[in-house]
Amino acid sequence: MLELAVLALLSESPMHGYELRKRLNTVLGTFHRFSYGSLYPCLRKLQAEHYVTADDSSAANRLGGRSRVVYTLTAEGKERLAALLGEGGPSSWEDEMFGIRFAFFGKTDADVRLRILEGRRGRLEERREKVRSALARTRERFDSYTLELQRHGLESVEREVRWLTELIETERAQAPAGGRARPAAAGPSSGPPIETSTELSPDPAPPTPPDPGGDGNEAPPAR
Repeated sequence: MLELAVLALLSESPMHGYELRKRLNTVLGTFHRFSYGSLYPCLRKLQAEHYVTADDSSAANRLGGRSRVVYTLTAEGKERLAALLGEGGPSSWEDEMFGIRFAFFGKTDADVRLRILEGRRGRLEERREKVRSALARTRERFDSYTLELQRHGLESVEREVRWLTELIETERAQAPAGGRARPAAAGPSSGPPIETSTELSPDPAPPTPPDPGGDGNEAPPAR
């Protein structure tokens, strides 16, 4: 989870650790709060796997003489990021992971985005039915405040399902030609284009009358 976020942010520009932590909290603060305790072990792991490099020589020039390690994404790191962004399985549908994946949807292919959105909606629809069933079974045993809390949870799930449905419809409407969202638009082909106009063709031009000064082979005009 943190690996994806770090690689995605470093794909935009090299950063030192403090700058990277601020960016993580800004982009993902709604979903997860990162600390130095989790960030730097992750960076060391990515460096050991050759996904990032750590350079403290250029950091002094960038930061007015203060020595800070700057982390840069490598070619292997770009490949690893592409592989992570291409994953759209059940782990991407869970609460915390979905938020992180959604934060980087701009870097994700359209078909993967749609698969994650549909999977997340299906997961929440299952949760909604469980909450409804539990609420119906235990209604008599709860006081009014507990019931309101249960209803609030149900409304939250229903609201997110509606939000996901709108996103899915938008993704399908914006799908490229040939995609799964809508029929492919007509493209170039080896045959002639199909005429789709419903306008009537103009009447053919009248035949040209015979030339009176011709060679005499033409039929004489009708009297």
